[in-house]
Amino acid sequence: MVWEIAQLEILGGHNEAFESALAEAVPLFHRAHGCRSMQVQHSIERPQRYRLIVEWNTVEDHTVHFRESEDFQKWRGLVGEHFAEPPVVEHTHALAVGFQSTEPAA
Repeated sequence: MVWEIAQLEILGGHNEAFESALAEAVPLFHRAHGCRSMQVQHSIERPQRYRLIVEWNTVEDHTVHFRESEDFQKWRGLVGEHFAEPPVVEHTHALAVGFQSTEPAA
């Protein structure tokens, strides 16, 4: 499995509209070939910055199957007008180091 991590810088005053567009885009990722999960994180220190984190079976599921799909065009149509600059995207894989808490969140 690989993770797509995209840093998204949003225009000032667009947060509410961008977050609404993100919610509308969830089904596009949910039905994408090889997409296992998707989440968006919002920076506390930099309120115009978001990180899109998508878990794919393979890099090609993102770079070929999704990016060449109509749903990718729909994704960009929903969120593209809110970008202050082009997204910075990288792909990662997890190392066998770390842990996850089993404690309930406070």
